[in-house]
Amino acid sequence: MTGKLPLAEGEASRTACARTLLRSGVDEETGEVLPQAVLAQRIGWCADLVAGMVSGLLVERWNSADAEVLASGHDAGGRKLPSNAWMALRRLGWTVTTAEGVRVNDRIVRMAQEQAGRILRSASWRAGLTGGVLATWPADPRQRTAQEWEQVRKAVPGGEHLPSSVIKSRTRQVARFRAVNGRLPVDVFELEGVPRVPRMLLLAACDRQQATIERGDTDPRRVLLRLQLPSRPDPRSYRDWTWVACPISLPPTVPAGAVVHLPTLRVTGRQVRADMAYSHPVPKAGRAGHTVAVGVDWGLNTLLSAGALRLHEDGRITALGAGGQFRAAGVLAKQHRLRRHGERLHAKADHYQRLAGGNERHHLVGKLAVLRDEIRHVSDRRSNLNAALAWAAARWAVDQAIAARATVIYVEDLRSLEAKGMGATLNTRLSQQVRGQIVDRMRHLAAEAGIAVVTTPARNTSKHCPQCLTPLRHCKAPDKPTVAGWKWAVCPHQSCRWEGDRDHGAWRRIAARGLTHQAKTVTDKTTGHMVIRAVVDKLEASAVITKTRRADRSKTGPTRRKAPRPAPRRRRAPSPTRPHRRAGKRPEGHAPTDRKLPRAAHRHQGVNTTSTPTPGHQPRGAALGAGFHFHAHATPPRWETIPETQSDSRSLS
Repeated sequence: MTGKLPLAEGEASRTACARTLLRSGVDEETGEVLPQAVLAQRIGWCADLVAGMVSGLLVERWNSADAEVLASGHDAGGRKLPSNAWMALRRLGWTVTTAEGVRVNDRIVRMAQEQAGRILRSASWRAGLTGGVLATWPADPRQRTAQEWEQVRKAVPGGEHLPSSVIKSRTRQVARFRAVNGRLPVDVFELEGVPRVPRMLLLAACDRQQATIERGDTDPRRVLLRLQLPSRPDPRSYRDWTWVACPISLPPTVPAGAVVHLPTLRVTGRQVRADMAYSHPVPKAGRAGHTVAVGVDWGLNTLLSAGALRLHEDGRITALGAGGQFRAAGVLAKQHRLRRHGERLHAKADHYQRLAGGNERHHLVGKLAVLRDEIRHVSDRRSNLNAALAWAAARWAVDQAIAARATVIYVEDLRSLEAKGMGATLNTRLSQQVRGQIVDRMRHLAAEAGIAVVTTPARNTSKHCPQCLTPLRHCKAPDKPTVAGWKWAVCPHQSCRWEGDRDHGAWRRIAARGLTHQAKTVTDKTTGHMVIRAVVDKLEASAVITKTRRADRSKTGPTRRKAPRPAPRRRRAPSPTRPHRRAGKRPEGHAPTDRKLPRAAHRHQGVNTTSTPTPGHQPRGAALGAGFHFHAHATPPRWETIPETQSDSRSLS
């Protein structure tokens, strides 16, 4: 079931991907039911054939000249190349070759050309970046001067808006190559080498002669994938290719009316995972015209702080509630422990490799192989943990916007954030946060509700007061105003005297800046993301939040008599006689039940910042298998229910 998605006025198309599993198949020629292991074997044979053709084409075309021809978008005759990679490669005359005696159809060749073309096209941007860094190689690679920074930004395509961290990481990669080989690399193709080819099948490059997909007539949650697979690892003729029907159950996240596209099949061990792409209509997000916005600020232990602001017709900006926080200290601590464990494994593997000295019969070769398997395992654990954290944080931020009925989420642009000057441990923790993944997933989830996600400049968001733009004075805690720190912010202006958590002040500044700069929102041509590139001083002067005063609660009459509670908070009647068997007895008062999971959230998890001493993180929940969500703590949405308190009352909200 493929085709163009019909859209109504005010709607946009949203393409998403759901990961499913191929559990069985049926060989249509013989009627044999293929179990999961056999199906994975046959798909693996086809993936091996495709990977071999891709590797051969990359070895032949992995050079700067061919990459520039493909990236130029025009062939030798000046005609524009097609957008599909396999069609562009065929226009250029780049073909693939199979092993001697192996027979594959043209659609298998298409998949190989599509995969190779995508890899070559992705290398063109890295080639331009590496070429600019090599052309302006600094005298000291560890520290560029202001003039050298200006030169490298001019030499790199799009270097004006490129984060400094990207240029620095590429510089370190080149410096490492220079230290090993004693010279600079010629280009990125020598620096990186031919990439490894994954075992996968891009069925989107095929047509109905190779693969089809259709929804079920009775159950829209079921789809039937039909594709041709080899019956042997080296098919000698077309008779060795047979049609296999694979039923797939779609997850509940796929809408019933979505248009399902051909998936990408990935072989992992004895399983086959299908990345099922689908398209469905969603409300179109606007760049301007927003009255309610959610601002999101980043933190180290407090990963996200968010809150909502309202823009009134007269230009006033007021806060809706006190905001909330997404704390992930436990998850981040686990990620840092895995990082340190991986570093120790890498150091040990390097030491074993030096001792072995390239001798395949050395007694440390077996231990080195075990260490490398463990390194891959730890790397996978870190990747899965980062992905889970990014999805959880993005889901929380989008839920805040939905609860506040906001139409836009403003996030500060921290692509140029450089971790330096804060010590080795803190610098490493800052550099390994998953900010980019959170923003990408936030855009994906917000598009379903028609909410725009706009990045704003991060300049002075934590430095100035959200109510008067006066530079803030930071201290350790509200009860220690004279102790130097950074967590608590106090406005020194006598007529304002705002005070609060540093991150809470930052999200107010981010949301107010976004609301006042709506007319400056543009869509990036390369990425398609909405962004505010620069801050206008005139608009920034109006990005202040009006203080809301609490209603007069003075007592004007006698206190209304409240009815007594229908039941006491604690049981006053004696407990019933304990039965002889286990179960059936209600615990006395607040007595705990039999099963009580340890939680790492019992430490000081309040929104307010105090100077209460906190011991080292003890992830008891993770150690005993309590799970991921026992270490991610989010403040529930409380919009329009908690008024903004005056700072003069010394409130901690």
